[in-house]
Amino acid sequence: MEGEISESAWKKALTSIIKKLEEPQYKKMLRCLKTIPYSVKKSTSKEEMSQKIIEYLGLEESISVMKEVLEQIPRRDKAVQKRLRPFVEKLRNKQEKEKDKGEKRKHDDSESETEETETAGEKRKHDDSESETEETETADQQKKSGQSDKESARPSLGNSKWRKTIYDLKESHYLGKQAIVGKVVRKSGLRPYQTQKKEKKVMFFLGLADETASIKVVVYGKDHYEEIMEGSYYLFREVIIEDNTVKVTKLSKISKTGTIQVPAELEMEARMIIDPQKPVLSIKEAEASYDKTEMHVEGTITELTPVSEIKVKGGRRRTTQRRDLHLQDDTGSIRICLWGDQANQCPAAVGDSVRVTNVKTNHYMETVSLNSTGLTRVYKVEAAAVQTGTVEIIGIIKASKMETKLEAELDQQLKTLVVASELLAKAFGIKLGGDFEEKLLDKMPLSAEVEIQGNKITAITKM
Repeated sequence: MEGEISESAWKKALTSIIKKLEEPQYKKMLRCLKTIPYSVKKSTSKEEMSQKIIEYLGLEESISVMKEVLEQIPRRDKAVQKRLRPFVEKLRNKQEKEKDKGEKRKHDDSESETEETETAGEKRKHDDSESETEETETADQQKKSGQSDKESARPSLGNSKWRKTIYDLKESHYLGKQAIVGKVVRKSGLRPYQTQKKEKKVMFFLGLADETASIKVVVYGKDHYEEIMEGSYYLFREVIIEDNTVKVTKLSKISKTGTIQVPAELEMEARMIIDPQKPVLSIKEAEASYDKTEMHVEGTITELTPVSEIKVKGGRRRTTQRRDLHLQDDTGSIRICLWGDQANQCPAAVGDSVRVTNVKTNHYMETVSLNSTGLTRVYKVEAAAVQTGTVEIIGIIKASKMETKLEAELDQQLKTLVVASELLAKAFGIKLGGDFEEKLLDKMPLSAEVEIQGNKITAITKM
């Protein structure tokens, strides 16, 4: 029928629209589509996302929602709008026809009731019916003008009378008597500042994220500094909202709250709010940079050495800790030296995709490596997949009470693997002690069923 909306035609147009979105615009679109679960958005390719949008929102709702989302991104250009507009027009025409039919039906019903009886009670019902019709017309007029479309495009995920999401807060710039809830992903150190009266005081910053967005929080004073912890969840109210920043003063209220699900990409955004905004470079770009250039890099860990003690030259001979991380991306691989505290603050393993922030190039002879700084952090973007299989342990590289590094055959390939010595000892009935390594060598080769994540054995059972 003429005027009918074809689902296949809309899917084709929507796929074409999505392909034209740049990566930041596409990510923003996904954040706006809050009725689609995060796990679905993460596992669905760009090419298949149009089908998921229609599945979760329905044909007509998906048109209304995408109209508003494209306004927010914004993509109002002809290349996108010419594909969207025909479906918006068809939907509007259909809604107007349905509205006209509904009004006619209400009008006929109202007249029929009035003719049957003119009692006071019946008149009241008639008046109520007219009032409802007026309210329906007002709501439809608002929807036409786009006032109600915004709410359908952005369902208030987790919103209630007392709570507003960070996304909605950044859109409205108003919190009122509501509160925001979020995960403190990153906390800065105390920073000095001067008031208008030239008084010296301190403040600190938080990178806060919830299910929908991330935001910067400024906390004035040091009263809350010790109690607010990275990785914990807090409720903030009676705060000041200014320039997409939440300002916490002495009048503000902060309380601990329950866990919420924060997408990994929003945690990353929250961290980057606090970490200095250096560029994220490919490894090829990092190797081409001048000596002592600071940057962020991303890639997959291919090797992670144990922490070792290194002698440092100076007035007094002393030692510091060092750990080497080998990172690889599509353009190459590079060694990153993690020094001091950073050597013990690497939450990732071989096979994990990570972002390493605030590292500095180090040129030595013809080799370029990266050194950690006081602000360096290793953030896990995606954990390595867990695999199971049978290994044959054929060599010991190093064994200690804490950890054993070994050579093993897995899938007909020789691999270097790491396992907690306690797990290894329990699996093969060996007591931990000074002769642990010798006892292992006496029993070789050792066959076992294992679970491996990256290069780390997380579970092991003797065969």
